[in-house]
Amino acid sequence: MTAGRPLDVLGTVLRLGLAAVWLVSGAVKLSEPFTTAVAVAAYRVLPDALVVPVATLLPPLEIALGLLLLAGLATRLAAVVGTVLLLAFVAGLVQAWARGLAIDCGCFGGGGPVDPDDTGYGPALLRDLAFVAAAVYLTVRPRTLFSLDGRGDRAAAHDHDRRAPADATEEH
Repeated sequence: MTAGRPLDVLGTVLRLGLAAVWLVSGAVKLSEPFTTAVAVAAYRVLPDALVVPVATLLPPLEIALGLLLLAGLATRLAAVVGTVLLLAFVAGLVQAWARGLAIDCGCFGGGGPVDPDDTGYGPALLRDLAFVAAAVYLTVRPRTLFSLDGRGDRAAAHDHDRRAPADATEEH
């Protein structure tokens, strides 16, 4: 096993795991547009005029990120956009917690005001920070197995390997 192989496996697991997170999160939000808008509004960060547009655009963005990661297509770009989005979610959770808002994050559906004992900010932040770490890893090292990103690289490497003996004899 080459030195890069374990890192390729790790990256693949992270890529597919984040794909699942984005796909599930986006699909649940897409199926519950009113609840998604309630969840976005509960953070009390956006002007009222932006709540519905953000709640409407968020699910398709999450699904697009999930599909790109699932296919391993534009992995670095999806990881960068995902990192930015996840950091926005973390910032939203932190500000809600700091302001004493009693809300459910709405990360996987639901969301909105809850009983203060049911907030669960700590576990949600830890989970989201783990997702951030995975996305940052894929930003730095997007190479993974079973990825459409690498198809051109493998084909070029294969062509180079096929030509190498002929090229070597031509130089002599």
